[in-house]
Amino acid sequence: MGNTSSSSSAAARLDGCSKSTIVAVQDTETGSHVLTVRGFSRTKGLGVGKCICSGAFTVGGHSWCIAYYPDGERPGSGDWISVFVFHHQPAAGGTSQDVNARVQLSVLRPNGTRLQEYTKTTQSPVAFGPASGRQSWGWCRFIRRGELKFLGLRGDTLQIRCDVTVVKDTRVETTATSPSPAVAVPPPDLHRHLGHLLESKVGADVAFDVRGEVFMAHRAVLATRSSVFMAELFGDTKEKATSCVHVDDMYPSVFQALLHFIYTDSLPNMRPGDMAVMAQHLLVAADNYDLKRLMLICEDKLCAFVDEKTVATSLALAEVHGFTSLKEACVQFLMSRENLKSLMASSDFVHLTRSCPSLVKELLAKVVS
Repeated sequence: MGNTSSSSSAAARLDGCSKSTIVAVQDTETGSHVLTVRGFSRTKGLGVGKCICSGAFTVGGHSWCIAYYPDGERPGSGDWISVFVFHHQPAAGGTSQDVNARVQLSVLRPNGTRLQEYTKTTQSPVAFGPASGRQSWGWCRFIRRGELKFLGLRGDTLQIRCDVTVVKDTRVETTATSPSPAVAVPPPDLHRHLGHLLESKVGADVAFDVRGEVFMAHRAVLATRSSVFMAELFGDTKEKATSCVHVDDMYPSVFQALLHFIYTDSLPNMRPGDMAVMAQHLLVAADNYDLKRLMLICEDKLCAFVDEKTVATSLALAEVHGFTSLKEACVQFLMSRENLKSLMASSDFVHLTRSCPSLVKELLAKVVS
């Protein structure tokens, strides 16, 4: 008991003492460079360990280059594209000592935005790559080549953005503070609790029969998130008085993903190859249930997955539902005569011509002009 009391008193004295903080402040310079690989599918076969280098660019008084390995930098990485950024040489007026730098590499969508799942950052130079005694940063397994077809890249073109931040100077600043209570506040976790509520079905008071598969949910949660559900479940409609609502215009997997978003404000995890198809269906569902944030999320996903397999369906969705960004992404993809020729040779083009004749006329006019 005596030891416990002594420890408590020491903790109290520590909490009430004044404090000072030493902060290391860094002066940095950041620069960016975009490497564009046109006809990236034709770079395959260059050979393991062989690279193509970008033009040199300058950041922080140093010259840099990007090394692109279409067949991987070393044996065992043949299924991957390796990318490294290396310290080429000091720029005019620079010095030759090692550089303290942070490097970020990102695969870009056709609209120039980063694909977050293919964005990597490192501050540690590696002992391999094209350095030849110089510093280099990067990844031997940057992106698996087989995943490129799921990224919605246009015109057989791959763009990789490199952001280099060079630490030029570090200084130390000291600040003093008076005693104050320290409270560790955790991040918001409402979405986690609501997700558990959906999974557990505790207190669920409405059922949805979606093509024979039943999903339980909570009226109040659905109505809070969607004005359409508010009208259906609490308005003057037949659904207000029933405990089971029939949904015939949606697949069960799509409705399950819709419920997941309503409760957690996020999409369920899925493979990149499945995302494009799910996003098409969810985009329609989000429009039907007035879920504007979900609409924008799905539209953004589809803009990133525009290819010869999805462009016709996405273009029709954009026209019918008025999704202007998705329409523009599809039109930009079809500005390539090769992509347009591939679409026109498919059965999807026949369906598109029948369902949206004015759209096809508008599209052809843009491409021809």
